[in-house]
Formats: sequence, C-alpha cells, structure tokens
Amino acid sequence: MKVLKIDHIGIAVKNMDEALKLYQDVLGLKLTSTEVVEEQKVKVGFIPVGDSEIELLESTSPDGPVAKFIESRGEGVQHIALRVDNIEQALEELKAKGFRLIDEKPRYGAGKARIAFLHPKGTGGILLEISER
Repeated sequence: MKVLKIDHIGIAVKNMDEALKLYQDVLGLKLTSTEVVEEQKVKVGFIPVGDSEIELLESTSPDGPVAKFIESRGEGVQHIALRVDNIEQALEELKAKGFRLIDEKPRYGAGKARIAFLHPKGTGGILLEISER
C-alpha cells in the first residue's frame, strides 16, 4: 500500500453556513463545491488548503453518522483521509495484517472518490479513511 498524501480532514459541523464564517470570513479560504451524499446522510463542503482539503460535514438527518458523532462528541475533527494509489490493494494488505476494517470493500464517497474506513479501535481512536481518486 502506498499512501500518497493526506487527502482531506473531515470536520463535523452542525451548520455549514455558520462554520464557513470561520473558514471563509476569518481565514480567507474558499468553499469550492458542496454535494449531498445520500447514502451517508451528509452534506459535504470542500475547502482546498494547499495540496489537501478541509471537508465540512453537515448531517442531513438526525440519525446520520455525523449527527450521531456531534451528539456524542460535539463538533470537530471527525476523520482523517489518506489518499492511496490502489484502494483494493490497500484493503487486502490491511486485512492480511489482521487490521479491523469498517469497510472491507470500497464505496463511493464525496467528490467521486472511492473510500473505505478503518476501525478506530485499531488506530488509537482515530477514524481513518483511505481514499482513491
């Protein structure tokens, strides 16, 4: 498995418009696009920062994973995504090493990326996503 870079940092927010006051108005960053990922019950906003992105995550449903995250932990960093060169190969390597996965097969995420999540119990409590674009 070859990790190419930090693809993005996912930040759970209650209200994207409110969160953008910090990122756009204070920090001078620009929101480039938004999309809704129905399968994950989330609205996603992309803010490029250098070679990576900040991914704002606003739940579209009270029972969505981001809403549950905010309910239990509050707003903040929800996950870190690492871009890999071949997601199937990465998942096979992780499985062969006995690593606990949330997704054993890639699924589609925001920005047309193929993604899979690694279980936080094996990563020191950090939700890691691997991503291929």
